[in-house]
Amino acid sequence: MATAKKAAPKKKASKKAPAKKNKLGVKNSLVNNINAHKKKGDSKPKKKSTISKENYDGMENNWDNKK
Repeated sequence: MATAKKAAPKKKASKKAPAKKNKLGVKNSLVNNINAHKKKGDSKPKKKSTISKENYDGMENNWDNKK
């Protein structure tokens, strides 16, 4: 008597989890947050900024160093 083998269930391709988004609907990063506020029109003036000039300059230097 011939017995048919059952096919193994197919595995679904694993998907990379999407980046978490904040209240503004952008990926969580300081630069994205700043740009989202700019686009929304409620960005803070430089005087009320919570990031130091040195840190912002450091980020600006790394913007071109994308992989």
